[in-house]
Amino acid sequence: MSFIEAVMQYDFLQKALLTSIMVGIICGVIGCFIILRGMALMGDAISHAVLPGVAISYVLGINFFIGAVFTGVLTAIGIGFVTQNSRIKHDTSIGIMFTSAFALGIIIITMLKSSTDLYHILFGNVLAVRSSDMWITLIIGIIVLAAVYLFYKELLVTSFDSTMAAAYGLPTRLIHYFLMTLLTMVTVASLQTVGIILVVAMLITPAAAAYLLTERLWIMIFLASGIGMISSILGLYFSFTYNLASGATIVLAATSIFIIAFLLSPKHGLVWKTLRVKKKRASLT
Repeated sequence: MSFIEAVMQYDFLQKALLTSIMVGIICGVIGCFIILRGMALMGDAISHAVLPGVAISYVLGINFFIGAVFTGVLTAIGIGFVTQNSRIKHDTSIGIMFTSAFALGIIIITMLKSSTDLYHILFGNVLAVRSSDMWITLIIGIIVLAAVYLFYKELLVTSFDSTMAAAYGLPTRLIHYFLMTLLTMVTVASLQTVGIILVVAMLITPAAAAYLLTERLWIMIFLASGIGMISSILGLYFSFTYNLASGATIVLAATSIFIIAFLLSPKHGLVWKTLRVKKKRASLT
């Protein structure tokens, strides 16, 4: 049975496809701002910091979204607090806070003796996504996209020049934590699809590929969301067809697209750069 026939026939695959597409889109959109701000490590930190929130939500019997957002935002605030009130630099405080949060989450899950749940949280399993997870992902996606649309100018200015943004009177710190909240929400939405460990790849790789293809932010956002969506579809196809881990195949699909952009980007591609250098050397001889 082909992948298209299976999608038409099986309900679980339809939910997996829809969830994967939405995750690819919102990861690409938020990833653009993460890259422009030089916050790739922060994305990694938040993605790992939601683990104890997920575990605590499981213990309390509440929706994991609540606990994950709470611990993700709390970790972002903690990183800022440590950086502002000590000699510790930003990257060091990130390393301390996110590894501590991740370790705490692993200990809680180990105490629950639920290694299967831990595996799915860490690495994702989009083929087992439930209807409730799909709807949560769609709602988060709509909220994130609406927030970026409404506050696009503020995010644009603070991403390129925070000093000028502060001079204009924009609350740069508030905008920073607002973006961290959106990042946490995207991470939560990606749990079933690619898992905590691989979500940073979906945040960074599509946006990095788009960054090589254009110098305009709004075009970069559309390209990154498109690359994220295509990566999700291709990854799900290979995952279903060859019985591979869904999160890993989605990430590898995104990486493949990045490699193509890295080599063949019209302005920044390695191949065209090499050809231009050779042509210039030939003209000088």
